[in-house]
Amino acid sequence: MVPHLITALNGPINELEQRILESMPAIERWFRLEWMEHTPPFYTSVDVRNAGFKLAPVDTNLFPGGFNNLTEEMLPLAVQAAMAAIEKICPEAKNLLLIPERHTRNSFYLANVQRLVQIFTQAGLNVRLGTLDETVTGPSDITLADGSTLTLEPLLRTKRRLGLKDFDPCTILLNNDLSAGLPKVLEDLHEQYLLPPLHAGWAVRRKSNHFQAYEEVAKKFAKLLGMDAWLINPMFTRCGEIDFHEGNNIEALQSHADALLAKIRRKYKEYGIQEKPFVIVKADAGTYGMGIMTVRDAKDLAELNRKTRNKMSVIKDGQEVSEVIIQEGVPTYERVEDKVAEPVVYMIDRYVVGGFYRVHGERGIDENLNSPGASFVPLAFAEPAQLPQRGAKPGASAPNRFYMYGVIARLAMLAASYELEATDPDAEVYD
Repeated sequence: MVPHLITALNGPINELEQRILESMPAIERWFRLEWMEHTPPFYTSVDVRNAGFKLAPVDTNLFPGGFNNLTEEMLPLAVQAAMAAIEKICPEAKNLLLIPERHTRNSFYLANVQRLVQIFTQAGLNVRLGTLDETVTGPSDITLADGSTLTLEPLLRTKRRLGLKDFDPCTILLNNDLSAGLPKVLEDLHEQYLLPPLHAGWAVRRKSNHFQAYEEVAKKFAKLLGMDAWLINPMFTRCGEIDFHEGNNIEALQSHADALLAKIRRKYKEYGIQEKPFVIVKADAGTYGMGIMTVRDAKDLAELNRKTRNKMSVIKDGQEVSEVIIQEGVPTYERVEDKVAEPVVYMIDRYVVGGFYRVHGERGIDENLNSPGASFVPLAFAEPAQLPQRGAKPGASAPNRFYMYGVIARLAMLAASYELEATDPDAEVYD
């Protein structure tokens, strides 16, 4: 047992863990059959919330940063999964072009890029970094906190391909979520694999599409286990044409939030849950924990102060918010050193490769933890991800808890696969 997990294992646990463990062979077979029909995203991270009475994903990232927060012990898993993913896409791959975010002065993010370079180099690829920042006109070295360097190079576009000087990659891996829009330089590439595809970027992607797909996946999975899908599915609704800056259409937001809170109250009553329900209002596109607020009473939305409206009106890269998703709030009862925590699970291809607890000492159980002041405690996933201890008492075993997290995260990854298929602009349409 890893000492820092003891507190986290004391939280309330429902029979979900037992049901998932008893059904493990059926679950793994079900996933295998799903992956025969659907292609997993190249890499994914999923924020999971454990309320004791409910365990659900609340966010799914298709351009995960944070690989630096995984333990060294996780590296073999990540390298193996990267090998499997590359082999499937481009078996003869030799060169990988990695395109990171533009904000390359963030030392934590740079450590994530360094870890990705390490994973794909050890998977047998030549890895170089190309930047979408047009002010970079030649190789540019960035020194990391540990004294090592990363070299960013300007992209070179020919009519059909994208690369760097003297570097022609088979595969281009985006670690840039395209919040600012779709760069022309990435469009109409031929005979090169762009991973993830352009329509996975926030310029196109919508959280409401993802959670619609997740609802479908959750229903199928719940049917397999003979359980209520609500136990693993956060209800949601979408509200468009909002202008937080001017305070326009707030009434519509209020009415949507009120209706969703009423639905949650009915579920709480059905299960005898004494908690006060809440919803999370967040931008329908975007990441980095921006444009998010907790609403405990729809009336509060009528009295948003200027500071809150400004916070909600703009997200990463200065993009204005006009569409929001209102999501059932899932409280987290996980604790690490008596601070509120939530697990984040990382996957490459269809494999769980690690994860960490996002921990925040100044946030409550019903608030967004992805905010300044958060810290990260690695999860010891190596053994537990696929080696749960069947027959152990629920809540008593770290491997069992992590296996359960991994199952929920893989459901969210499968939903992302459904979502990307449904929103693919190049998909063949059959009448």
